[in-house]
Amino acid sequence: MSAFHLQIVSMDGLIYDGNVQKIMLRTIDGDVAILNRHTNYCTAVAMGTAHVLTEDGKDRSAACIGGMLSMMDNECRLIPTTWEWSDEIDVERAESAKKRAEETLAKSGLDKVAVARAQAKLYRALVRIGTAKQ
Repeated sequence: MSAFHLQIVSMDGLIYDGNVQKIMLRTIDGDVAILNRHTNYCTAVAMGTAHVLTEDGKDRSAACIGGMLSMMDNECRLIPTTWEWSDEIDVERAESAKKRAEETLAKSGLDKVAVARAQAKLYRALVRIGTAKQ
């Protein structure tokens, strides 16, 4: 498989800059795989596990929480809100966040905003835990 250039930049700085064979991640419209010579494309990114297949065939996973992805003229740029490589995820912290979110959701009398926030925190924790276990 031929390679293309991928750059991942978050608010924390440059995360990845190099050639890859493929990147797969969840967008707001569903899962997408970007390969060499993909048509020009731009989309919002959703929460999920992203997979990067490097030029040398190494598959790396990361928890990707939101952001934007563009593929223009065979240059792919990903600007995630949050990006954590699977080997860098603090599973204990994610498990604690999961527990707190579940406890919040178990409370009665929450308004819609509180429920939505707790559900988002729970889903983010589950993505991080699932990604770390891959």
